[in-house]
Amino acid sequence: MGKVSPVSIKYMVNATARLDGVVEKPDIIGAIFGQTEGLLGKDLELRELQKSGRIGRIDVNSETKKGKTTAEVTIPSAMGKSETAIIAAALETIERVGPCSAKIKVNSVEDVRVSKRKFIVNRAKELLSNLSKTLPDSQEVITEVTQDVRASELTEYGKERLAAGPYIDESEEIIIVEGRADVINMLRYGIRNVIALNGDNVPETIKDLSKKKVTTLFVDGDRGGDLIIKKLSGAVDIDYVAKAPKGKEVEELTMKEIYGCLRGKIGKSDTVIEEETEPREEPRYEKTYKTRRTPPSRSSKREVEESRSVQITDSDLKTLKQYSEELIGSRGAFILDEELNILGKVPAKELEKTIEQVSEAHAIVVDDEIDYNLARLARNKGVKEIVAKSSRIKSAVKGIKILTSDAL
Repeated sequence: MGKVSPVSIKYMVNATARLDGVVEKPDIIGAIFGQTEGLLGKDLELRELQKSGRIGRIDVNSETKKGKTTAEVTIPSAMGKSETAIIAAALETIERVGPCSAKIKVNSVEDVRVSKRKFIVNRAKELLSNLSKTLPDSQEVITEVTQDVRASELTEYGKERLAAGPYIDESEEIIIVEGRADVINMLRYGIRNVIALNGDNVPETIKDLSKKKVTTLFVDGDRGGDLIIKKLSGAVDIDYVAKAPKGKEVEELTMKEIYGCLRGKIGKSDTVIEEETEPREEPRYEKTYKTRRTPPSRSSKREVEESRSVQITDSDLKTLKQYSEELIGSRGAFILDEELNILGKVPAKELEKTIEQVSEAHAIVVDDEIDYNLARLARNKGVKEIVAKSSRIKSAVKGIKILTSDAL
């Protein structure tokens, strides 16, 4: 006999047969074919339907207890629902199986496609969940590409061809790190005024730059970093010292750790390196730094005074406040001209790129956090005022007024 391909099955007839006696599986199947023969007409003859593949193989699972037999009968159908329902109803007309009286009850006619759809939906949800765990979101992709592009900005500076970022000449401040890998990591997070020592000897280029620019020395959080601080103290005009967390190197720091270390930098005059007081065969402790409260240095006093020289009228403050309120929740930024008219609106993440391209910007209002590098870039492009959602900057930035939304 032919049988229906599982792909073409539409419905499944589920029935229960109860028999007053002991019968075998072939007896039940024979009764179904025999007692429905000629009952429904030629078009619904079970044997012919099975030969043509419109009815599948009849399956019977029987169990005998105390001289009585109970059987579960399933019949797969590839016909329409009306024809399938007629076949199902015909089963209930069977009254005997062999010498035993019988009663067959159809429990259900199940739409197999519904079960398949449920399986498909549940499996699709599972696959989608796993896919979401493995694929990065769009912001992660953008961040990764941006970081790689920034890292590609590595240049060589000075006669010693020192590894450096592209803003050494343009910036009024520089950050000195130990090696090339440190520079690349700093570039990855948008810090472009960085230059490496590249060796044990102090390059003349570093000495010259330290005399002209505000200089921060950023070293690893180990004994080697302490030795570099000590070695450069007499040879280079260092203004500030920053140090990586204990046991970590600058090249492996995250963006949050880098900015945290730079925010926590201390003046060279406030740094004391404790010398070892006894000989040792192996390292027993690391040199530590102690800070003491001292008056601000001359350079920081000058920057504060110059920052205060940027005055904002009450009328301008009111206008800036209105712009700030308009941007709440948008993660956007307004670029303003000298009359505080809007030149354009851009996403906050594109603000740095936009500032580099705009020459007539006078003020910026941004629904995001402002950091020192962005403030300095804006100042260098002629921006006089910045209103930000929040600020990472702890001290005044020379030549530019920085306000937060709360201050307005």
